[in-house]
Amino acid sequence: MEQEVLHDYMLVVHPDAQTVQDVSMYKHLIAEELGTAAGSFTQAHIALFRSEFPERYEELFVTMLDRLVADQSAFTVYTSRIDHSRHASGRHMFYVNVANPKPLEELHRKVMQAFELEPAGYRPHIALARSLQPHQFTQLSPYLSGKVFVRSFHCHSFSLLRRAAGSDRYELVREFLFGREVPSSHPLFHRAA
Repeated sequence: MEQEVLHDYMLVVHPDAQTVQDVSMYKHLIAEELGTAAGSFTQAHIALFRSEFPERYEELFVTMLDRLVADQSAFTVYTSRIDHSRHASGRHMFYVNVANPKPLEELHRKVMQAFELEPAGYRPHIALARSLQPHQFTQLSPYLSGKVFVRSFHCHSFSLLRRAAGSDRYELVREFLFGREVPSSHPLFHRAA
């Protein structure tokens, strides 16, 4: 029997054009400082979900997401600063934090429930640089640590992206518009940024 080819699927929220441009500026500065190729990074996004599965399940995935967004309200995403974390592997990541994570955490929870998966440790963010070696982290820290990055954008949709095995580029499968444009009644700040 022929082995099915898996695709890498990712659900993402895209910030507005100004935030994307501002994040790109930081990514270019990071690439310049580290001496890496400036075109090797992805467009600014907040990942909601990522999984690999055969393409034959894509239609079912799309149907589940259609149902999920039908009753989803739009909301505003606020950012406040550039932060960093250290992974168990010893590598570091710089990211733009989300000052009001609750609406995105709730959306992530709904996606996980749709797939009958347990949500675990989701923290919404916009990655600037990931998998940094300790010396790269030290090199970038003076430019990034604690920098203020106050932006806001209206979130009224998310996108399903797909990439084939061996590819480094995602392609858009579909954008899902939320069914209700009325902003949700979530408190502005759920926890300190």
